[in-house]
Amino acid sequence: MNTIDIHEIQRLLPHRYPFLLIDRVIDFTPGEHLVGIKNISYNEPQFTGHFPKRVIMPGVLILESLAQATGLLAFKTATDLHSDNALYYLAGIDNARFKKPVEPGDQLKLEVTIVTSKRNFWKFKGVASVDGDVVVSADILCVHQEMPK
Repeated sequence: MNTIDIHEIQRLLPHRYPFLLIDRVIDFTPGEHLVGIKNISYNEPQFTGHFPKRVIMPGVLILESLAQATGLLAFKTATDLHSDNALYYLAGIDNARFKKPVEPGDQLKLEVTIVTSKRNFWKFKGVASVDGDVVVSADILCVHQEMPK
C-alpha cells in the first residue's frame, strides 16, 4: 500500500489551515484511485456557526475534501503537474448526493477514482463515507492551469 503523510500532502497541495481538508492518504495507485482520511474535530472553525444547536460538517467542505484528494491523485499520477507556476482547480461538480450528516468525532474516508483524463482536464468519481456508510458522492471535474503572471 502506498501512503502519503501530512508533510507530503502540504508539499503537494497549496491549502493550509483552516482549508487543508485531508489529513493523510492510506492507499493510492497512480492512474487509478486514492483513499484519504479527514478527521472531523469539534474545534474546526465551521462548527461555530454550522449549526450551533447541532453541529454538522458543511456538505461543500466534504466536497472540497474529495476535490483535494483528487489533486493528490492527479499529482501522483502525472508528476509533471506539480509546479510553482500552476494550480490544480476544481472545475465542476456533477451528480452530488448528500446522504447523511457528518459530525465531530467522525472520520471521513475519502475515495476517489480517475474516470478520464485528457490534456489538462480530469474527471473523477468521489465517495466520502463514515464507518462504511456513504455520506456524499459526486463526479468531480478538475483542470490544471498555469497561473497568470
